Amino acid sequence: MADKTVPEPLPMAKVEEKGSVDEEYQTQSTNEWNFRSCAVLIGAFLSLSCSVGFLNAFGIFQEYYQTHQLRDKSAFDITWIGSFQNFAMFFFAPIAGVLADRTGPFLPLSIGSVCTLIGVFMTSLCKEYYQFFLAQGFLQGVGVSFLTIPVVAMVSKWFVKNRGLAIGATISGSSVGGVIWPIALDQLLNEDGLSFGWTLRVVGFVILPVVIVAIILADLSIAKNVTFLLLCGGLAFMFLGLFTPLFFVTSYAAHIGMSTGLSFHLLSIANGASLFGRILPGFLADRYGPFNLLSLVAMFSGVVAFCMTAADTVGGLVVWALAYGFASGSILSLQSTCATKLATPQTAGTAVGLGMGAATITGLVGAPIAGKLVARGYLPLSMYAGATLVLGSTFLILARFRQQRKLFAIV
Repeated sequence: MADKTVPEPLPMAKVEEKGSVDEEYQTQSTNEWNFRSCAVLIGAFLSLSCSVGFLNAFGIFQEYYQTHQLRDKSAFDITWIGSFQNFAMFFFAPIAGVLADRTGPFLPLSIGSVCTLIGVFMTSLCKEYYQFFLAQGFLQGVGVSFLTIPVVAMVSKWFVKNRGLAIGATISGSSVGGVIWPIALDQLLNEDGLSFGWTLRVVGFVILPVVIVAIILADLSIAKNVTFLLLCGGLAFMFLGLFTPLFFVTSYAAHIGMSTGLSFHLLSIANGASLFGRILPGFLADRYGPFNLLSLVAMFSGVVAFCMTAADTVGGLVVWALAYGFASGSILSLQSTCATKLATPQTAGTAVGLGMGAATITGLVGAPIAGKLVARGYLPLSMYAGATLVLGSTFLILARFRQQRKLFAIV
């Protein structure tokens, strides 16, 4: 009979609980430069580089607004946008600090990330002065505060003898950002001639993965769970290619001479099969383990993706659509099951959110990359989709065996 194993929990530590990070501060105070303290330091540095560092680049916007978006406003009016950013950063600092002490760094850092990203993306759409004031002055200012205070507090807890040096290195992130962002903005706006809107969107898409990495490194209750990080890495790689076959199966069918009606119905067939893929593997996962099932269907989906161009008849394409729809649906269903298996009941929502958030960037750029590859034919596209899925499944297999090395264990 298969062995059942106790799941490895994903703790979101509260400072008063036994085994909290505060106890580790005391036990590791004699060896401050260790993996986990350095991870916090790097996360804090990254957080400052895309928060205060970006705020330090407001001089670029001051000049640009005077000659473009807000040329009907005086320099005095425009300076209020940057000035209010500074005000909001200091005004919300006590709230961010208290929240970090009460709940840990994850919540305030998440609030700061959301405010910053919404502020940047909304600024790209602004036309009127009040819109710039709200999006850039208020939202980004709040975001800077919530991205700065918690990480500085975390660094101060992990470093005692070298606290001045560590906090100095953290704050230097704002200087590095202050160097990089003006150069990048000038290059995009003035040298490359990119529009203001798309320049800000590029900035937002750069900030997004940086703050995700910063949160993971700064919140050690997440970063220390290697199994969870392997799961997130596997999901990230899989989502590079997961939707690619579904996006292009219709055009592939038309490319090899299938009728328009059949090519359109292939996507319905795949989505219909995914309905069973979302239910049946979940039923089996309760009996044989979600990590076992997810690893298998992820590898199977990669093999099916590799076979896309081998299906060149009506019957072959229908079978392929059924197989890939079932496998891809299973992945979408089981990813959350695996995430919650590594969580406590109190942190299930955080685990599911982070598991899905791991695929934010790869899910965004995966299909456009395939769109470039398809110009060279559908074989490179299927190889790309299959390779990313197989690579992702490898991470999942590592996560599975990290919990239990017995081959037939229920994990």
